[in-house]
Amino acid sequence: MPAIEIPKEKWSGRVREITLGATAADGGTRAKTVTVGGETTLPFLHFEGEIPHPPAIAIEVQDRKPTGWSPVLLDAWGDATEDVAAWAKAAEEAGADVVLLQFGAHDDLTPEYARQTLRRVLGATGLPLIVFGPGQAELDNEILVAVAEEGKGENLVLGVCEDKNYRTIVAAALAHGHMVDARTAMDVNLAKQLNILISDMGLPLERIVMDPTTGALGYGIEYGYSVMERLRLAALQGDSMTQLPMLVTPGEEAWRTKEARAGEGVPEAWGDWAERAINWEVLTASTLIESGADIVVLRHPESLNRVREMINALMSKE
Repeated sequence: MPAIEIPKEKWSGRVREITLGATAADGGTRAKTVTVGGETTLPFLHFEGEIPHPPAIAIEVQDRKPTGWSPVLLDAWGDATEDVAAWAKAAEEAGADVVLLQFGAHDDLTPEYARQTLRRVLGATGLPLIVFGPGQAELDNEILVAVAEEGKGENLVLGVCEDKNYRTIVAAALAHGHMVDARTAMDVNLAKQLNILISDMGLPLERIVMDPTTGALGYGIEYGYSVMERLRLAALQGDSMTQLPMLVTPGEEAWRTKEARAGEGVPEAWGDWAERAINWEVLTASTLIESGADIVVLRHPESLNRVREMINALMSKE
């Protein structure tokens, strides 16, 4: 019987490689850097092209103990949530590749507070950092400029850049040698347009992470998956403005669903609360990785373990 030949696509494009963080040799203080991107085929089709780097897993830590998070999450991290530096260290010990420092909007959030917080987190972990502002345009600009100055040399990812609020953040990244997270609603053309606007300011495409946003399992993930898949197909077909690694936040999205948040007053068939919530995060993240995500931001340490196991299995060529 003749051997069956597996049909293979021939792509002309390649996703750009980007490296997060900087070691002492590069002018930073990180113990390691993380490189993502470089794919010449769709996710995990090793027989068809190159997948030089596995997707990276970031753990979100907040500058203050969250008041709206599920007890399932808070219990998992224990006392670490009381102090952002301890939390960052715990994230590294849990096996994260990257730490995402999320600032919240509160009365103490000033540029000096942001500088001090960044210094403490940099001192607590050797992992590369992503730093997100509170999501309010004026505050984001003020805080992220201070963060960019304080973190000069560390090759941070600053975010989030959106169409109405990207100029100041991009300028800070240009001035101090950082990268940016470019976030748009779930739309291929909007993602391309923001990448064009940012690159027109002079920031190299190798310093932009594309953030197409997502929904959680059961809450719009199908549309997000479709958009990410189309972005990756465009990249492989040679569209330079879509050839950027993608970051998504399945942790944030999954833990805001009622299935993850509700422990009482739900059908018995929903099962154990903690297991259900973790499954929601894992399945959301796993789906997005299959659609082309290069960086997924998670919240629960057990989710990290399960997603890592999946990535390792999919990266194996055996």
